[in-house]
Amino acid sequence: MRRNFGTTQALAGVSLEIDRGEVVCLLGPSGCGKTTLLRIAAGIERPTGGRVLINGHEVAGPSSFVVPEKRSVGLMFQDFALFPHLTIAGNVAFGLKSLPRAEAKREALAALKRVGLEHMADEYPHVLSGGQQQRVALARALVPRPAVMLMDEPFSGLDVQLRDAMQEETLSLLRETGATAMVVTHNPEEAMRIGDRIVVMRAGGLIQQGQAEALYHQPADLFVARLFSEINEVAYRVGADGKIDTPIGKLSPPAGLQAHDAVTIGVRERDIRLSDNGEGLSGRVLDAKFLGDVVRLEVGIEGFDQPLKVRVRESAGFRQGHDVRAQIDPERALVFAAELQK
Repeated sequence: MRRNFGTTQALAGVSLEIDRGEVVCLLGPSGCGKTTLLRIAAGIERPTGGRVLINGHEVAGPSSFVVPEKRSVGLMFQDFALFPHLTIAGNVAFGLKSLPRAEAKREALAALKRVGLEHMADEYPHVLSGGQQQRVALARALVPRPAVMLMDEPFSGLDVQLRDAMQEETLSLLRETGATAMVVTHNPEEAMRIGDRIVVMRAGGLIQQGQAEALYHQPADLFVARLFSEINEVAYRVGADGKIDTPIGKLSPPAGLQAHDAVTIGVRERDIRLSDNGEGLSGRVLDAKFLGDVVRLEVGIEGFDQPLKVRVRESAGFRQGHDVRAQIDPERALVFAAELQK
């Protein structure tokens, strides 16, 4: 799949297949092509090259194009786009014009009941909170029972507590209806919470895809590693023996690297274990920032040229000036060729 806007390439050779009933999250920074891919799947944008198939039927290609309303696709965007002149029930029933009015209303009320808003069916959107508007938009998108649900940053405008609740509610409804879903997000935690599979995008291409655990433990490059965890990045070079000599032991470089090649070692902030005494490298806490349940420490550790960031439970009691012992499991260190930082 390709999509160009003038001389700008928004999508560059993207190929993606989603199984029936699967929830896939497109994850990446703004401008990476997530929304463009979603809009092409919806039929709002035409691809410059490539094909789109839904349930085996081509809906976009060199000689075909099916309009959005004929694709059995549900759309939900971050602004919700409710019609202010229609009641809540009227908004939900909007996509059921092929049904008799009475039947459409019954379907709309049933959908509102599933999202807990049947009691507000005769109200208008202006009286709703952000979370209630989101639930109405969700009901409206699902009521035609689309084969595919396409959602663009649907939770970005909600506060943290409401966002968590709505993610769970949305996932439950998607499972109930059996819809195949593609969800655009820039929030890694959100992607891990709701996605059966995560597709990481950058600069119009797919960088890595898989389940959350695989992307976390085996990131393809430093870009992916940064998405899923806070990491310390330390520069080294491959030694004459083909190994990387570090304070936590000799590490193996990525395939293809030779002696003297530059590498970056990534150590997750949560993978550094501190204690008051015992085994490990000696260190000293240089700074401590209280973050609620956790404290983010800056620790000077024996053998490292730069202080490392460490996250510990607030109850651990480490404070500035505290002498510590640090243990880092070399098996959990991430090793990347330096040029992959770009």
